[in-house]
Amino acid sequence: MTFLKVEHVTTEDERVQMMVLGDVEVIRLVEWQKPFAPASGIVPEATAEVWQDNQDWLAPDHWDPDSGWAVLALQTWVLRSGGRTVVVDTGAGNGRERPGMPPFHRCQGDFLGLLARAGIRPQDVDVVVNTHLHVDHVGWNTVDAEGEWVPTFPNAQYLIPAADDFHYGPDNGYGNGLQVVDRMIYEDSVAPVHRAGQAVLWDGLHRIDEHLTLESAPGHTPGSSVLRLASKSDRAVFVGDLVHSPVQLLRPCCNSNACLDPEQAVASRRRILQRAADERELLVPAHFGGAGAVEVRQAGDGFVLGPWAAAKSVNP
Repeated sequence: MTFLKVEHVTTEDERVQMMVLGDVEVIRLVEWQKPFAPASGIVPEATAEVWQDNQDWLAPDHWDPDSGWAVLALQTWVLRSGGRTVVVDTGAGNGRERPGMPPFHRCQGDFLGLLARAGIRPQDVDVVVNTHLHVDHVGWNTVDAEGEWVPTFPNAQYLIPAADDFHYGPDNGYGNGLQVVDRMIYEDSVAPVHRAGQAVLWDGLHRIDEHLTLESAPGHTPGSSVLRLASKSDRAVFVGDLVHSPVQLLRPCCNSNACLDPEQAVASRRRILQRAADERELLVPAHFGGAGAVEVRQAGDGFVLGPWAAAKSVNP
């Protein structure tokens, strides 16, 4: 792997990027990157001083000092591995009713266009990985076909954490009924995949192929998971929402505002980050801006950023 600092995604050409890890081609599709919400709301346990003291590397890709807002990206990672195409998380989707969630309510994004720019048609996708079942990770699981939600990827196997399917599905009352929107998310983005016979529930460990393995990392949600890549000498771990911002590398004890089990989330975060540092795994979170993927190094009780991943833009 060759690493260098890649500036934050701003131009149309930078919305589709590619790098190669061992025998696996990794494609990044960025729907948007922008100041998303106050940093104190995204990672409530991280003090203002943590952001301010580290603004030399947090700004502008991860934090906007002028507004105090955290900068996040909505993005999907696509892996070409062992002759198959694997989509990791599917964003927010279009035309969804998401009351109380303005960034995702009735979105009209260009995910399918970005996929096409990467040379991938929906029917070419073999596997879809939902690292967990939050709103911004399952939206493009389905599309509206004449008033009916159907799987976007007709030939794909959808790998869904069993614990999340139970928690957010009807068996556990759609997330215990804590948010009305959880029922909507499940009904338009997950249930249609079940009806089509394309859902595969898993728990613990699930091997996709010789290079890719899913592993449970609960806490953010009951079924939160990570995807490990090991090919030749290269290692990477796609961590979903294990971390939302690099401040959680400095302070692994700090959860996001959406972690359902804070204690378990901290334990999973520390375990995965420690292994990434020990084994020189490239850390690939769901929402990091900038290059989107970075090596981590141990520093006391926390971690710091190592080299960013090098990626080249895929021009339309």
